[in-house]
Amino acid sequence: MKTPRIIALAALAALSTLSAPLLAQGELKEQLTVPLSDPAKPGSLKVHLVTGSIRVTGYNGNQVVIDATTPGRQDKPEKPKENSEGMKRISKNGALDISATEENNVVNVSSKLFNTKMELNIKVPMKFKLNVGTVNDGDITIENVDGEMEITNVNGDIRLTNVSGSAVANTVNGLLKANFKTVDAKSPMAFSTLNGNVDITLPPAAKFDLKMKSDRGEIYSDFDVDVDKTTPQATRSAKEGMYKVSIEDWVKGKVNGGGSEIMMKNMNGNIYVRKAK
Repeated sequence: MKTPRIIALAALAALSTLSAPLLAQGELKEQLTVPLSDPAKPGSLKVHLVTGSIRVTGYNGNQVVIDATTPGRQDKPEKPKENSEGMKRISKNGALDISATEENNVVNVSSKLFNTKMELNIKVPMKFKLNVGTVNDGDITIENVDGEMEITNVNGDIRLTNVSGSAVANTVNGLLKANFKTVDAKSPMAFSTLNGNVDITLPPAAKFDLKMKSDRGEIYSDFDVDVDKTTPQATRSAKEGMYKVSIEDWVKGKVNGGGSEIMMKNMNGNIYVRKAK
């Protein structure tokens, strides 16, 4: 079995592709270039943070370039520890604890800085598969990427700009906005948030089925949507001898004759389905 290449930003001296840390205005910065095993074939990126923002941009290159930034820690003077009088501390604190592995064109990026906000700016070849997520105090932005995308956030926005392919994206507290140049007609897509608008722009000639639901908002579209006006179906479920009957209140319809399903859902916010100009 081939051993994956492991590249750690903290190991500065061992990396020829890694710039020295730059400390300016309280920030730590690092850059890492990750070559692909087979640059002629599409690759994929997997990156997840606990705290921070992620921006992924497609470019005309064949490597993955990671720029990581995090605020530097302002250390307070410490009292000398026992048996340390007259000695200098040489342990390295405050470095960017982030690493990347690459195997068969799959690049995994991870960080152990759970309580420190980090910003990742990552450049990938334009045709790339993405699996990107963050949890707190950050947004996710994807630009100029063509591929299958799985994007998750909890407390922040998701913005897909000038992208192609297909996407499944969900956040809890934030805006979800996507602008597609082209879409994969064979792949279903889904966009959901709890608190925020869902705003999706699609090519004028795209063919798709819509399935939409906004509990406390409105639904708008400038496409000519052939809305399914049949009576909503009731579903019945049983649990512990009791029965529950609920009515499906999804808005369903077809655009340009229909195609793969695009689902859009939120609770507090509007849904916008826009036709690209």
